[in-house]
Amino acid sequence: MTIFDQFELVGDSKLSTPMAHYMRDQFSFAGLKTPERKRQSKGLISQSKTVTLVELLVGIAAIYQRPEREYQYVAIDLMVANVKRMTLDDVSQLASLVTQKAWWDSVDALRKGFGDYIRFHPTDKNAVFDLFNGQPNFWMRRVAITLQLMEKENTDLQMLTAAILPDLETPEFFIQKAIGWALRNYSKVNPQWVSQFIQTHELSRLASSEGSKYLKRSSH
Repeated sequence: MTIFDQFELVGDSKLSTPMAHYMRDQFSFAGLKTPERKRQSKGLISQSKTVTLVELLVGIAAIYQRPEREYQYVAIDLMVANVKRMTLDDVSQLASLVTQKAWWDSVDALRKGFGDYIRFHPTDKNAVFDLFNGQPNFWMRRVAITLQLMEKENTDLQMLTAAILPDLETPEFFIQKAIGWALRNYSKVNPQWVSQFIQTHELSRLASSEGSKYLKRSSH
């Protein structure tokens, strides 16, 4: 029995219903707010750094499949805590988690893990981007669009453009929100580029509004 098999969260049933409501009742919750979940999983996270990557990936996958939503968060925390020692093959395996039990909370938390990986392994950036870009599942494409959120001046503009352009007219809210988010974030570094991009492309109202938020402030 591995450390992952043995791990159990102890939740508060009084919290589980309101937490489920917040997520539109798509998932059941054990009833743990973030600080308590992190407290209970601290030992597992620490131990996870000592197991082999093969065992770690199996453990992450198994914990991710548990029904209560907090277990998906723990699995993602395990990824983020260990991503520095992972290989491209390892993160490629984890990419499939994006479409499982998918909603904005898990997808964006997983994106942070992939974003951390490309910071530690910049030569693998294109390969990680290719895991997500152009995929039929829109959650995968959301990761492609937002993959470089923390890249700042290291943002690859060809990559960002390639992620955004095919989805300019996609009606999916979470795609349009992601386009705006990526542009808004990059506008902190290069407002001129973002301003020109918005002016020269037919963005949705949502993407344009989100993407230009900081531009409006700086123009006052």
